[in-house]
Amino acid sequence: MRIDRDGRWYYHGSPIDRKELVCLFAQTLRRAGDGSYWLVTPVEAARIVVEDAPFVAVEAFLGGEGRKRTVSLRTNIDEIITVNAEHPLYVVMDAATGEPAPYVQLDAGLIARLSRSVYYELVNAGGEEAVAGKRQYGVWSCGQFFCLGSLDEAT
Repeated sequence: MRIDRDGRWYYHGSPIDRKELVCLFAQTLRRAGDGSYWLVTPVEAARIVVEDAPFVAVEAFLGGEGRKRTVSLRTNIDEIITVNAEHPLYVVMDAATGEPAPYVQLDAGLIARLSRSVYYELVNAGGEEAVAGKRQYGVWSCGQFFCLGSLDEAT
């Protein structure tokens, strides 16, 4: 089995089109200490290839304003995650493209990559903050600032 960069699941090279089946498999997905992904049932475990992140955040819900804002994200398997200290939002620079690659931490060591439209929605809702003496751009959620990028590096 394999999950591509867009969050599509494949079995023997064929896409799994039934969302219910993908959601069922997703319930058994685990991440090992070495970073590998496994489908684990009570009777067996099978390794699964994940190209980037196993899930994709496909929709954002923004409530409140400024420091009182709450950001929640819906994944491609309809899981709703509120961005907070336990489920932080973070951005890494994609080594291949040089583009920002935003992620949110899920439970059990799993992650979801933010779709481009969700990332742009958060950028649009974000603002500038001084963090450790540096100008950062990001969003507030649950009383915590989550950086989407450094403004000092851009100048």
